[in-house]
Amino acid sequence: MTSKASTYCACGVSVRRGDRWVLRDVSMEIVPGAVVGVLGPNGAGKSTLLAALAGDLLPATGDVRLDGRPLRSWRPIELAKRRAVLLQDSFLNFPFAVIDVVLMGRTPHCGGVERPMDYEIAQRAMRMVEADHLADRIYTSLSGGERQRVQMARALAQVLGDAGRPEDNVVRYLLLDEPVNSLDIAHQHIALAVARSLARQGMGVFTILHDLNLAAQYADYLVVLQRGEIVASGPPSAVLNESLLQRVFNMRVQVLPHPTFDCPLVAPVSPLGQPALMEWSRE
Repeated sequence: MTSKASTYCACGVSVRRGDRWVLRDVSMEIVPGAVVGVLGPNGAGKSTLLAALAGDLLPATGDVRLDGRPLRSWRPIELAKRRAVLLQDSFLNFPFAVIDVVLMGRTPHCGGVERPMDYEIAQRAMRMVEADHLADRIYTSLSGGERQRVQMARALAQVLGDAGRPEDNVVRYLLLDEPVNSLDIAHQHIALAVARSLARQGMGVFTILHDLNLAAQYADYLVVLQRGEIVASGPPSAVLNESLLQRVFNMRVQVLPHPTFDCPLVAPVSPLGQPALMEWSRE
């Protein structure tokens, strides 16, 4: 990937837990204008990489840098204005109204005293993920998918900045850990289309995905992790090949041209050593 004036990068990051290396010498960039998708089997180190990039985890070796500065040198309030994080599991057990949950994303910008602008941006963020009709609902009464959309709106409200849009001369970054978790098929595509639209407007987006076809359709660049190491990186057309996917996921697949979009289509055949999926379905 070509570096630009503003970059968010992991530089030789390694993370150790107990006697096990969870990440080993991982280097990658999130650049403005692109969606970087991260793939890998369970336990590959994807969420650990996101935690290091977010500044929630200090690497044993290596560094994470934003605009050339170590992440640890940024004041938390300034960092919060530049990047928003959507975790895989966002726990909130208090009976807040949805609008108040989304407004939490505005805290770095308004210091906890919301302005009319903050309400407007929060409402825009909810509309982007089709959660605006939930504004007056109590968060704890929502379904899992509805909560995920609200948390996505919170992250969007944070990363949109004071202008309510990403193109205000400050590059911002959106870090997403399985953003389509719990979402129905329509809202999976809506969430990722929003992320891609923001990238097209100059934002840098990092997203962990398990669905290879969603990654193929929405990511500009893919990074594949296996046992804490990067084993492949590049555009989806280069990374999503049968040999690599079989080796990384222990799964036979066919990679075909997508009938509608200019991207690969991954069709699962069977786990290695098991009958084909169609044979299972007939039993």
